[in-house]
Amino acid sequence: MKNRVAACLFLLPLAGAAFPALAADTDARFFRSVEGQWVGPGEIVAGKYKGTKFTCTLAGTTPEDAVGMTLDGSCRVGVFSQPMKATVVRKGKTYTGVFNDGSAGKGLDVTSGTVSGDRVVFGLNRKQLNGAMLARIADENTMNVTVSVRVEEELVPVIGMSLKRVDGAAVGSIAKN
Repeated sequence: MKNRVAACLFLLPLAGAAFPALAADTDARFFRSVEGQWVGPGEIVAGKYKGTKFTCTLAGTTPEDAVGMTLDGSCRVGVFSQPMKATVVRKGKTYTGVFNDGSAGKGLDVTSGTVSGDRVVFGLNRKQLNGAMLARIADENTMNVTVSVRVEEELVPVIGMSLKRVDGAAVGSIAKN
């Protein structure tokens, strides 16, 4: 199962507060900071494909009528390239969305999420697989992403990525916690 998890999560690109009005502004500011072009390396750090290195090129956008984001692009290992798309939107006090075609296809569902300062944590699900993605904006031009899966009672990191902004324009700043 772990091997299938690592293979499935390789495809992952890459991300509710209790005070809706304030949280929506803070959350929207976080997602605006993800807008733009991102490129960077990643590595599978656990499972059958441990040590596999890849590079992703992603475009971050935000919807006009909701709080959330889309990261769309591709990840490459050698000459092989895989399209990547993750979309999340705020629904009530949490977030929902899909990675690629969601768990109904070969992707994952985003089942929960919270934004806290310079980071977002999304709950991930596909059948019996549960996990989390943590995305942190280290500075206006650096985003670090870690994907972990639940093994028994523990979250085990399986993918790590460090993306750099390549469009030259930071969209917004984030208050550090």
